[in-house]
Formats: sequence, C-alpha cells, structure tokens
Amino acid sequence: MQIFKFGGASVKDAAGVRNVAKILETVGYAHTLIVISAMGKTTNALELVVNNYFKDQEKLAESIAVVKDFHYHIIRELFTDENHPVYWKVDGLFAELTSFLERNKSPKHSFVYDQVICFGELISTTIISQYLNDNGIKNTWIDVRNLVKTDSNYRDAAINWDETQTNITTHINKSLLNITQGFLGSDANFFTTTLGREGSDYTAAIFAYCLDAESVTIWKDVPGVLNADPRYFQDTQLLHKIPYSEAIELAFYGASVIHPKTLQPLQQKEIPLYVRSFVNPTAEGSAVCNVPELDPKVPCFILKQQQVLLSLSSRDFSFIMEEGISYIFNSLHKAQMKVSVIQNTAISFSVCVDNKFDTLPMLLELLEERFKVSVTENVTLFTIRHATEAAVNKVIDQKEVLLQQVAANTVQVVVR
Repeated sequence: MQIFKFGGASVKDAAGVRNVAKILETVGYAHTLIVISAMGKTTNALELVVNNYFKDQEKLAESIAVVKDFHYHIIRELFTDENHPVYWKVDGLFAELTSFLERNKSPKHSFVYDQVICFGELISTTIISQYLNDNGIKNTWIDVRNLVKTDSNYRDAAINWDETQTNITTHINKSLLNITQGFLGSDANFFTTTLGREGSDYTAAIFAYCLDAESVTIWKDVPGVLNADPRYFQDTQLLHKIPYSEAIELAFYGASVIHPKTLQPLQQKEIPLYVRSFVNPTAEGSAVCNVPELDPKVPCFILKQQQVLLSLSSRDFSFIMEEGISYIFNSLHKAQMKVSVIQNTAISFSVCVDNKFDTLPMLLELLEERFKVSVTENVTLFTIRHATEAAVNKVIDQKEVLLQQVAANTVQVVVR
C-alpha cells in the first residue's frame, strides 16, 4: 500500500483539485491512502475565526463568511449542479462549526482552536472526495478522528500508538482508495486534537507505519528536497537521496519541506519517503531512504525568521549551574516554547526560541523571578548543515551576528 499526502498549496483552488485527479490518473492509485490538508490558507483564516471568537465577537460572523465564500467559490467551479450532495455536506460542516461556537463554554484557547481548525481539513477532503468520485476515481472518505487517538494536549497532541494501530488496521481496507484528513486526531473524550502546524506529513507517516506501507509520497510545489528554501536563496540544489538520519536533522532544525515528527516512524520500518512535484508529477524528486550519505553532499541552509533571543545572567553573579538550568528549562516547558539553539557560559545563558504560541510574556515573568533577562525580538536563525566557510559568510554578510555556535558539521547563527 502507498500513502500520498497533498498539502494546502496543491489544493488551493479548483485547478489544484483537478490536478490531484490528473496526478492519480498518471501515477496510479491502486491500494492507496491519501492524506489531504486544508485548502490554501484556510488554516490561517480559521485562526482568525478563533481570534475573533475570543477578542472581537463583532467580526466573528464576517470571518466565518470569508472561509465559506472561499470554499463555495471552489465548489461552484467544480460542481455545476447546485443540487449536488457536496453542497449540503459542506453546509452541514459549517453548521457544525457555528453550532460549536454558539454552545461552547470552555475558556481554553487551545481547546477551542482545535475544535475550530479541524473544519479546514474536513471540508477540503469532503470536496475532493466528491470530485474524484464524480470523475471516475472511486474512493472512501474517512474521518481520521475516529482512527488517530491522542492525549488531550491540544494543538500539539501526542499519539496513543497502540489504540491508533488497532483502529487503523481494523478499519482501513487496503484494496480501496481511501481519503482522509491530515493534522487531526481525537482524545479519549472524542474531542478533536491537532498534531501541530504542518502535521499532515506526520499523519501520513502514522498511517504508513500502522499499515506497513511500501512508501509515502509528499506532493509539493518544489521539485523535491532542496538544500535551501528557494524563496530566500538563489541557485538551490536538489538533494536526490537523503539518509533518514540527515533528513531528521534537517527537519529538527526547521527545514519546512518535511515535518519534524514524520521521519522516525518511517525509519523504524525503513519505509521510503518521496518528495515530488505536483507541478511535474513524473519527475523523480527526492527520496529519504536507507542510504549511507547525502547525495549530493552540499551545504544545506535552514532559515527561521521571527525568533526571539533571550540572554540570561545571574542577579548575584553566581554561576548558572544545574539547578538554574533546570529552572530555565522548566520555564520554557511551561510556556510551550520551542527551543531553536542554546549557548551557555558559567554566568550566562542564551537561548533562541520560537514564540509560536505567543507566550513570551508568561516566559519572561517566570525567568525574571531568578535572572536578569535581555530580550531581542524578530531575529533570524540560520542553521547550516555541512557548513563551509563560504556558506557561513553567505548568511552573515552585512548582518549583525548576535550568537554563533559551531558543532562538528553544523553551524547556527542568530542575526539581525
């Protein structure tokens, strides 16, 4: 069995949906499960719905209408019959969304976030499943929340592997074309959970692991895994074959083409991961597989913007030892801060973090109880794997270097 994953960029409009059908007809779809993300920038639009729900109720209806209009524009392009079942199915999903917001009593932002954000994937898969069925590509639509079980850590849920394995092997018919949602799961109370932004890749890996799939293919708007993001770097190179360990390092440091959690389940069962272009589906792309070294072995650049650099020092000039470091990490955990790089000396501690949950004020309050804290926001972190002197000079040229850390074959530089 093979697993395909189509992200938001590949299904951002009616033309993208039609292209998915063409890809399936071109490369084949027997014994296949397809994981699909929300269409285009729908997740961002639904995040605005959540924000308005908590902070600006007067704009709530308007923000929901924007999401509706976007999807109904696509539906009208794909389905000319206004009595087509897809209309009442999508109507029903929007009714569920509105009903939840009207009856919800929970003040917890992360809980509400997950109950709202899930509609992006539910709507996109409903539309695409219907379109494929109408065009001769018969498929079964599956609600992933009935299969992927997690804890209740909303917005970054952990998988209950035993229960998920049982559900998937019991309910997935490998002989059919199955379509399901990425990024989503449910907890023990059947409330929706999410696996972290861009978690659809991880969903594909979960299904591949549980079904002992032959391969996973992620369809992207790039030719494959490149040595740098072409939006920020010129003369990028395609990496043809990548060892699992190298791909895990690249993902860990923030390479956007592969979700960090995706690779370990695949490596455990040596399931190859292919990254191919939905623009040119017959091209070879990249393969993450069981090979000894990176091919070609070139410097790989990873850029993370809008980071926060914190510099801590002891108030009494004492050393920052085990107890102090433990307090720092405990504070980072409480604030759900993603740590990007750490550097410490006897009396100072610097950490570059990603403030993805907007919890910086909470973190600062905790840290300032024990330390003097200097904050530099909106910095950029470059990580260079297989770094050369020329590669480092390329990223620091005409920039102020705030922190630099060198390991065996990795250099990290924080600049502004």
